[in-house]
Amino acid sequence: MPHYFALVHKDKTSAFGVQFPGVPGCFSAADEMDEVVANAMEALSMWAEDETMPAPRSIDTLKKDKTIARELAEGAFLVSVPFVENDMRVVSANISLERAVLYAIDSEAKRRKLTRSAFLAQAAKRELVR
Repeated sequence: MPHYFALVHKDKTSAFGVQFPGVPGCFSAADEMDEVVANAMEALSMWAEDETMPAPRSIDTLKKDKTIARELAEGAFLVSVPFVENDMRVVSANISLERAVLYAIDSEAKRRKLTRSAFLAQAAKRELVR
């Protein structure tokens, strides 16, 4: 899965501002640090719906960019954001789990009024953000 580095800015009185060097016009924001990557993932996916994704740039390439180096020196920072294409096609997958884990998944999915598949998809997306 490709990862794109996002440049994150934060002033004392602002939300976290996120931009993607090399992905023109793709940006995001988050009120909390814990939301930065999830919101950035969503921004990348939405941007890719209308555009062809450029090749990810390496961190070494980004650090050599004078504009980015200046922004980093001024307090911005980089985060790695996985790119998950927004593809709503559903496919079947056969997985193996410990019986007790499957029972726990089914119990929690039922409590949340979700299918097993929906529960597992949500859990996987949350884990990808980490």
